Amino acid sequence: MPDSPRTRFLAKLDAGLRAGAFVKLTLSEYRGAEQGVRNLYARPVELRDGPHLSLVWRYATRDVTKNVPVREAADALGKLLGAAFSRAHLFTTTGDWQLHCDAEGAGKLKASRPVFAVAPMPEHDQKKRPSLTVEHAPFLRALGVTSATGEARPGMADKLRQIQRFVEILGHLVDDSPLRDRRELRVLDMGAGKGYLTFATAAFFRESGVDAEVVGVEARTDLVELTNRVARETGFARLRFEHRAIGDFAGENGAADLLIALHACDTATDDALHHGIRAGASLILAAPCCHQEIRAQLTPPPVLREVLRHGILAEREAEIVTDGIRALLLEIHGYKASVFEFISSEHTGKNLMIAAHKRLQPPDPAPLRERLRALLAFYGLRSPRLAQLLGE
Repeated sequence: MPDSPRTRFLAKLDAGLRAGAFVKLTLSEYRGAEQGVRNLYARPVELRDGPHLSLVWRYATRDVTKNVPVREAADALGKLLGAAFSRAHLFTTTGDWQLHCDAEGAGKLKASRPVFAVAPMPEHDQKKRPSLTVEHAPFLRALGVTSATGEARPGMADKLRQIQRFVEILGHLVDDSPLRDRRELRVLDMGAGKGYLTFATAAFFRESGVDAEVVGVEARTDLVELTNRVARETGFARLRFEHRAIGDFAGENGAADLLIALHACDTATDDALHHGIRAGASLILAAPCCHQEIRAQLTPPPVLREVLRHGILAEREAEIVTDGIRALLLEIHGYKASVFEFISSEHTGKNLMIAAHKRLQPPDPAPLRERLRALLAFYGLRSPRLAQLLGE
């Protein structure tokens, strides 16, 4: 089929690669013979012998990476489309394309506006910060994430991938923050839960040669007892967990160079962000959850009334507005904030992260406050929790 949807999709892929517009590619709906394959992800990398696409084959319990020269990538991926995978989603800076096809190339091709305006710089083949592996993370076995053989336990593959992805992101964010050259620091994890990412943070800094005191704050007594026991048994002398509610954690113990709040429910995220700002943390990381406060207040402006009369769309709008307000408030109070997807939505629906670096020379907050007031007025919102805590 010379002009099949598959052929047109591959032409878009090849054009994106040649023009430097390629961002990423996902292949899904595996129907090949190999057991355990879920998806294939492609991203650009720069190796010693030139530009490549890094193809990550995702299995139920592991990832396998193969690097293909860019000039060969379209042909290599073309052999998989329809034969091994039924669906593909291509992201470029000029447009996005979704393909659903069979082995002969018949199917549907859907075009949409580009999600990404700028192609990412290819990652370089250079020495990176230490990354966690199951061999170096006995706490994963103690917390029930991995088995004695080092594989993810049933139902824990997504959690393991989330932990590893978080450590990767943490390394990049620390390198771009005032903490980059610090040899001593204090970390607070607000709403630590079972401590998966608290332990991962402590392990990351220990393997990086940083003397980090890490404190997990958690309101559930049984989890505090469990995580403190695991910390002792796995040799984390500088890691401890305290039985406190996020909103009550203050005083001398509240000092923080890095503050983390991952999946703290609803306004508990606001309490954590407020604490980080008040403590003057150099880096704040939050993955918000359960955006209930703004959802209850949201009054659809006339221009959006037809859209937001649908409950699911109003819910998603409330999530976007909540996290946008949080980022703006962080910037008002001297931080450079960004919001991004820290792991694919197939692993967790709560996959947005707010990252904020403390600025050495903050800009005038007055124009930012005007933008905040305009945003609140547009959606008919009263002062949200974080704004109240910050006196805005």
